[in-house]
Amino acid sequence: MRSIYLPRTADALAFAMSTYGIPLLVLATTHSAALTGLAFALEWIPRLAAFGWAGAIVERRGATIVFHLASLGRALALAAGALLLHLHPSGTVASATVMVLAATTGVLTEFSYIAAETAGAAASRRAGTRAHRVQAVLLGIDQTATLAGPALAGLLLLTSPPKMLAVITVLSLLAALLALRTPPSTDAPVRASKGGASAGLLTGWRTIRSLPALGWLVTGLTLSNLAIGFLQAAGPVIVVKHFGYSATAVGLVWSAAAAATLLSVTLCRFAIDRLGLWPVGAACAALASIACLAAAQAPDYLCYLVMVAVLMAAEGGMTVVLRTLRSRLIPPDRFASTLSATIFILLLPFPVAGVLTAITPPDALGHVITICAALQALGLFCAFARLRTDPALRT
Repeated sequence: MRSIYLPRTADALAFAMSTYGIPLLVLATTHSAALTGLAFALEWIPRLAAFGWAGAIVERRGATIVFHLASLGRALALAAGALLLHLHPSGTVASATVMVLAATTGVLTEFSYIAAETAGAAASRRAGTRAHRVQAVLLGIDQTATLAGPALAGLLLLTSPPKMLAVITVLSLLAALLALRTPPSTDAPVRASKGGASAGLLTGWRTIRSLPALGWLVTGLTLSNLAIGFLQAAGPVIVVKHFGYSATAVGLVWSAAAAATLLSVTLCRFAIDRLGLWPVGAACAALASIACLAAAQAPDYLCYLVMVAVLMAAEGGMTVVLRTLRSRLIPPDRFASTLSATIFILLLPFPVAGVLTAITPPDALGHVITICAALQALGLFCAFARLRTDPALRT
């Protein structure tokens, strides 16, 4: 299993560092809140555009080769970016470099993520009765990377932007080399159906519409993700410009949030066994709404960090509810397409959040967070009020 775990570890850490580190890099290089928000949008828009196609290409070409090429491409892009920033640490070239990196790493990271997930699923099938152990290790790798990645990116950025990019380059290159040792999936190649990725997403959308419980929960979580996405996009500006802390402090916020989420997911599994899906989901929804409203009014950095961590912990609990409901309701023959459509919908708010950050003056970010928190509270209240009597959430 080391041939699966080792490349997944290197890629997951590179994933976390680039996702949270690139917006920090943009702020450090350009000193512009608008460009920071735009970079966040540029990270997510290409990911959404590539989402369906990444799955189709992995099915046709195999997870190993796609993982290798995506990680290698990310390493080359980051290496070129590090060299350009070393030669041009500021100015137009530096600004253009970091913005292009945001878009490029977004696409390549999506391909490597889908390929890694596919390789993990193939490893689970080979493990037979030990499949759950494989998935447990992979989940632990992802959560550990999310814990360490943001803080490490912020710490390296304090030394210099090229050094941060160089470390992510090495991790990406390591993932690409280790991927060559990953055994290929035993599944036969799949020929893309007529309509390609869009046909699969359309099938998934129709399935979601046919399942009211799933549809209401996805709607509520999508509005919640708008608030979370805005906190992620505006985080560097809030922490650095408003509270006066360093880039490392931005990374610590999301590392603390990842730790809280990991604890919450563990606790919610036991709570659902005792109380059921609806009570746990409704409690997490209420806690998330309160924490987001409090984060918008946070008087200092520590309070902001705690509220973001509580928000993400509550979001983690709702994610457990979503995953459980998804496994109960979605027909097996439409599970993959519905899963893709669900993730696609849930990710849509993130580029919107980046655009909102780009067009919002730094002094008005708190007001926008408050509006997003109000929309989040309204969406989650309507969703769980509608789901209160739904048989799917009674147990």
